[in-house]
Amino acid sequence: QVQLVESGGGLVQAGGSLRLSCTASGSIFRVDSMGWYRQAPGKQRELAATITTGGTTNYTASVKGRFTLSRDNAKNTVYLQMNSLKPEDTAVYYCAAEISRWDRFRIRPAENYWGQGTQVTVSS
Repeated sequence: QVQLVESGGGLVQAGGSLRLSCTASGSIFRVDSMGWYRQAPGKQRELAATITTGGTTNYTASVKGRFTLSRDNAKNTVYLQMNSLKPEDTAVYYCAAEISRWDRFRIRPAENYWGQGTQVTVSS
């Protein structure tokens, strides 16, 4: 099986910074795109940022210039550096990854996997 384990959430004042990490582990053959989604109370889950294996990033407009997404392919880990945080960034942040895994002696087609979520709270 495959697991995504997140860390780094917490409580911070507006203008502060946090760094989220997410590591994929298990019977992994290949990790393709990785990223972070977020869900604020009463709202739908939305994309925050994604990154390809080659390092191409995509950010939602509201976080551009404040968030930086990077990854370490050797460690199957993605990092989200969040600066200049605003109260509206408050949400549960979920790591996501497109992963192909081993299933006995064959490779299963890529599937989307999710972490358990980590709370980010920004106080005004």
